Amino acid sequence: MTPNPKVALVTGAGTGIGKAVALAFLRVGYSVVLAGRRQEPLDAVAAQADAGQALAVATDVGNAESVAVLFSKIKATFGRIDVIFNNAGVSGIGTSFEDIAFDTWQNVVNTNLTGSFLCAQEAFKMMKNQSPQGGRIINNGSISAHAPRPNSAPYTSTKHAITGLTKSISLDGRKYNIACGQIDIGNALTELSAKMAKGILQANGEIAIEPMMDANEVADAVVHMAALPLSTNVQFMTIMATKMPFVGRG
Repeated sequence: MTPNPKVALVTGAGTGIGKAVALAFLRVGYSVVLAGRRQEPLDAVAAQADAGQALAVATDVGNAESVAVLFSKIKATFGRIDVIFNNAGVSGIGTSFEDIAFDTWQNVVNTNLTGSFLCAQEAFKMMKNQSPQGGRIINNGSISAHAPRPNSAPYTSTKHAITGLTKSISLDGRKYNIACGQIDIGNALTELSAKMAKGILQANGEIAIEPMMDANEVADAVVHMAALPLSTNVQFMTIMATKMPFVGRG
């Protein structure tokens, strides 16, 4: 394998889609920074890398000081950042709108939206000032950036907001050679989404089993977006289980 001199940051890298994406970047030779709340699963992913290829940093993406420490470690270790996959998030799905606690709302917004903003902003500043200048920011929007599931107001609101964040970064980053795109994922099979394969609430009130896809397909798509020259950008990509109830009326 020819080493890839580029550096990628993946948030929420200890499990699920983040883990799959981190491993995909490692396979093609990136140096990969793994960020997430818990150190142990990050270390388990990093253990699959070659010596010096991975850096695992326990991080609360919704905390500005924690994110600042993360990026100081990236700069000290690798000197630059080429790609960030803003993936860390929580669902908050399953509570009727009228029963959503404010603390739940605040936690989902803080992790999904504020966390993406903080990480993107720190990456933006590094990309602006490094040489060669520029880089790529990829945000995990989710199918919920387009259409809600029942009882998902906090999650759906943040994912709609991610679209606005993506467009703003894409526009503001042009002059610094910073590209920003969004990948909207539908029914990738992970530990958290496995329940969909057993049955999940639909808009008509029924419980239905939904088709799933391999999370590695998502990882390959993210790596493809990252591999493009900075003169080219995938602004929005939707990747989904072909037969999931999204297009049309289910």
